[in-house]
Amino acid sequence: MRGLKEANQLISMMINGGSEVFITSILEVDDANNTVIIDSAPGQLANQRIVEAPRVSFEGLLDRISIQFSSTGIQRTDFENRPALQFGIPTSMIRLQRREYYRINTPLSNPIRCQMTLSEENRTETVKLSLVDISCGGVAILDDRKIIDCAIGTEYKNCKIDLPTIGLIDVTLQVRNSQDLILLNGKSNRRLGCQFMDLSNSVLSSIQRYIMKLERERNAKMTGIR
Repeated sequence: MRGLKEANQLISMMINGGSEVFITSILEVDDANNTVIIDSAPGQLANQRIVEAPRVSFEGLLDRISIQFSSTGIQRTDFENRPALQFGIPTSMIRLQRREYYRINTPLSNPIRCQMTLSEENRTETVKLSLVDISCGGVAILDDRKIIDCAIGTEYKNCKIDLPTIGLIDVTLQVRNSQDLILLNGKSNRRLGCQFMDLSNSVLSSIQRYIMKLERERNAKMTGIR
């Protein structure tokens, strides 16, 4: 908990089974009173729903490792003359480390586009390519025209990705791998694996929220919940 606080990491705070997600951060870990103090959510109604929730789940990243915990009793408080929330220090936490970031496929029915600016001699061109999947570490994109320089290490700055219901994020992508594909219709396509470079905490948080949104939608479809 202290590591999350000292690193100023943003944390996802979820209620109602993950249907509502708020972004917060740890303000203080009080050993004497066995409490954790966090930023309150924007708006009185949102904070009221959090306080009344039977369980509140939290998820954040520390050194690129997912940290998960929950609380059954959130209370209102004040911290340095501003509204805050507090709960008891969790008795257990999940520290989930993977060799790679968790990747999830993006929707095929409504593809997410990545806008990239290509420069060649005295000419620049803006292109929009479809995402295949996304993780907190990067994305895979399809380059059906094969116009992207696929050399390992090539960087593209000021790329823009519009995440539905989350918003537009601005990222730098570095090409890490490429693969030419032959589709069922016989046409050729190229899949590029790109790594995010120097992500800010706010952009990383937006990507986390979108991945969680996709995961909830996928789980709902699998269980038949609409």
